[in-house]
This record gives sequence, C-alpha cells and structure tokens, in this order.
Amino acid sequence: MKKIIITGSNGLLGQSLLNLLLQDKKEYKVFGFSRGINRSGREDFDYISLDITEEILLKEEIKNIQPNFIINTAAMTQVDDCEKEKEACDLLNVTVVKWLSEVSKEINAHLIHISTDFIFDGEKEKGYYKETDKPNPLSYYGLSKLKSEEVLTNSNIDFTILRTILVYGQVFGMSRSNIVLWVKKMLEERKEITIVEDQFRTPTYVKDLALACKISMDKKAIGVFNISSNKLLSVYEIAQQIALVFNLDKNLIKPISTSTLNQTAPRPAKTGFDLTKTNKELGFYPKSFKEDLLKFKESLS
Repeated sequence: MKKIIITGSNGLLGQSLLNLLLQDKKEYKVFGFSRGINRSGREDFDYISLDITEEILLKEEIKNIQPNFIINTAAMTQVDDCEKEKEACDLLNVTVVKWLSEVSKEINAHLIHISTDFIFDGEKEKGYYKETDKPNPLSYYGLSKLKSEEVLTNSNIDFTILRTILVYGQVFGMSRSNIVLWVKKMLEERKEITIVEDQFRTPTYVKDLALACKISMDKKAIGVFNISSNKLLSVYEIAQQIALVFNLDKNLIKPISTSTLNQTAPRPAKTGFDLTKTNKELGFYPKSFKEDLLKFKESLS
C-alpha cells in the first residue's frame, strides 16, 4: 500500500485527488494537509490541520507518516496578489517546496509538484511550449514557480513536475472560483462580461490533472511533464465555448484587449503546451477543451 500526503487537500486539485485516490483504498493510504478544518466533505482519509509555512511542524508531520509520495498542490496562484505580496508568494511557492524536498530526501519520498505556463513569456510564435523550452517569466508568480522547479531540478530526490494551465472544475465547499464557473455564473445571471481576445491558453480540467498525478505516481515518472487540453484558444473563445456547452447567451460576452485591463502583473500572450512527451512517456492523451467541458457538464448534473 502506498502512503500519500496531499498538501492543500482542501483546494480544487487537492480534493479532486482525494476523490480519485480514495476509490482504491487497498492501494492508497491518503493523508491530507490543509489549514483550518477539513472542507472536502469526506471523512474517509487522515486529515491533518496544518499551516505548511511552519517548517518544524511540517517536517515533523511528514516524518511521522513516512509517506512514499508527497503531492504538493498548495500554492499562492493569484497572479496579481503575488506581485503585491512577494514575501508571502516566495514563502509558499518556493521556501515550502525547499522544505518538502529536504524532508523527501531524508525519508526517501517521491515529490510531485505542480507548476505553470506562466514560467514562459508567451512570445513563442505558435504558442505550444515543450518541457525543454527556455523559461522567461513576466510576473513574480511565474518567477516563484520557476524557482520552485529549480529547487527540485537541483535536488537529489525523485521528483515529478507537472506544468499546467488555467485549471478549472468544481469540488465541495469551494473557496475560490475559476474561469469556467465564473463565466457560467455571470451568463446564468444574464450579466454582460468582457473577456480578453489577445491572450491564448490550453485550459486544464482538474480531473485530468489529478489523473496525471496518479499516473506519475504509479509509473514513478521522473522529470517535467506538460498537462493541459490539446488545442490553443483565445480566452474569448474559451468563454464562447462555455456559453455554447451550457446553452447560455454568448452575445453577453464582449471581447477586449489586454492593454485595457490595467492588471498589476503582466501576463504572457500565448501559452499552450506541446503534449508529445506526456503522450509518449505517461501514456496520457488529453483532449480538447470542448470535450473536457462536456465531461465537466455531465459531472455537474
């Protein structure tokens, strides 16, 4: 039986992982770390209320459990907040990863870590980045995630880095929204929304990302892998497809350009992923945003 710690078990990916791994309790013994109370709506795993930015407590709990795998889903991901609160961003996105890698080395655990397309500048002509492309983050968030990757690539531990883009989905008692839920809610309330048409992404269904974590674990995959849908769309097109799939009025969606937004942190213009390595080495074949969206719609009913 594999012992697994999930940091950030209350979050979107954390809960999706719980739901996936707890389907096989003979194979996986799961421990969830999060701040405050267990918000997952599940009682069938070991929940530990923990502030992972407390180094001694974090390392003690991990050593007590002696996990085979640690899946780190905890991060500060609000891009503009990271720009304003650099110290808090560094603590959660870089320093905690350093502590996790140190304790993983000590107990010989495999660390699975989530990274982002925002480590790139979005200047690549076709927009599909490979794992080996040179990073050049535009925002402090992107820089913090790049630093967290470097912690692992410079360590002597077994690690998997899963880079992902614009994750969406729904879990129990969610504290934060995501693009699909937000667009859906606004259109259901018949509110007009403005969406950028000059930023391009390949969004990721959270259940795909959870499955990629499980595959990485089962295969003991080492290194960096891209996880996202397979077709680059403008954020405006993403919103249009949400309207289409949920039978909502797409005329309420108005296109705008990034320059009118006045965001604190700069965003890359075009970031999608080349999934060749993921297909080949993980045997995982993500689909188009529309196909994933239809699956998500089904899961809601």
